[in-house]
Amino acid sequence: MTALEERQQVVDLVQEATASGARQEQACAVVGLNVRTLQRWQDGETVRTDQRPLRQYEPPHKLTEAERAELLAVANSEAFGQLPPSQIVPRLADQGRYLASESTFYRVLKAANQLTHRRSERPAQSRSKPRAVCATAPNQVYSWDITYLPAAIRGQFFYLYLFLDIFSRKIVGWQVYAEENSALASEVLRDLCHREGIQPNQVVLHSDNGGPMKGSTMLATLQGLGVMPSFSRPAVSNDNPYSESLFKTLKYRPAYPLKPFADLAAARQWVNGLVDWYNHEHRHSAIRFVTPAQRHAGLDGTLLEQRQAVYEAARTQHPQRWRGPTRNWQRIPVVHLNPDQIDAQVNDSKEEKTNTQKAA
Repeated sequence: MTALEERQQVVDLVQEATASGARQEQACAVVGLNVRTLQRWQDGETVRTDQRPLRQYEPPHKLTEAERAELLAVANSEAFGQLPPSQIVPRLADQGRYLASESTFYRVLKAANQLTHRRSERPAQSRSKPRAVCATAPNQVYSWDITYLPAAIRGQFFYLYLFLDIFSRKIVGWQVYAEENSALASEVLRDLCHREGIQPNQVVLHSDNGGPMKGSTMLATLQGLGVMPSFSRPAVSNDNPYSESLFKTLKYRPAYPLKPFADLAAARQWVNGLVDWYNHEHRHSAIRFVTPAQRHAGLDGTLLEQRQAVYEAARTQHPQRWRGPTRNWQRIPVVHLNPDQIDAQVNDSKEEKTNTQKAA
């Protein structure tokens, strides 16, 4: 609905255009107006008042407030409190009662905010985002998960346990088993902490809410090793993005087998080669295209400085080919897991400002 002031402005603009020599039809097309509408607006009576009806329609046979209250009382009674309207209406008819149609029951319940599962259930629980953690060096924050590997027998799988350092993206621990449980995961974690020399209260281990992750054996192992647990929200895969991304990288490789693994030894042999490729050959895009093993060993800073020198030399040799700063080879100093939105924005702006100053 166009306001009266806006109508008058449109009429004045069209009149001004026509007075300057423009055709009325073309002037109306510019403002998106029909010529017939303009003619009605130019009528002194209709430009001041809106001729469209503004009445609010109400059904003549709508339920009264007393009838609505009776309907809600019946729907919430002990006999019908756990039944949907499709079950309530025929039962009332068997009792010789008619209050309203099934659709009217639904409308009244919806208006009263009672159109939910009408049965006894656990109240909804609020789920808060996992606490934000960050890693500034290797062996500070780990992420782990379990994925399926196809077996030769239909309906059976092998299970790949994979532990990832989110700072370096290095696979620091893995194993393939024929089943998944917290005891097997505990074995992999113990071996990992021994090889990496993990001290109590040094590492945060993040995972989802699966049975092996929250099993009593795994929780006891975490407590005994001094590893601090962190868990995702139920059914929220974004809370564990590093493991999910790693599984996609591994399974979308051209070398991923087209046929199921014949046995457990074949699966382990293939994963061993895959982990070796990922850690020592794969240039990871999130860490400035160095290998996870290089970043885990602290070699990425020197490599990135060498790349920056190569680019600066190329720019000096052919300055006409560079309109702006060279490619950003600055080392990524911090990796966040489930960061708070405000903190992430502040860190991103600081990093962008630092990179701009270095480029200048």
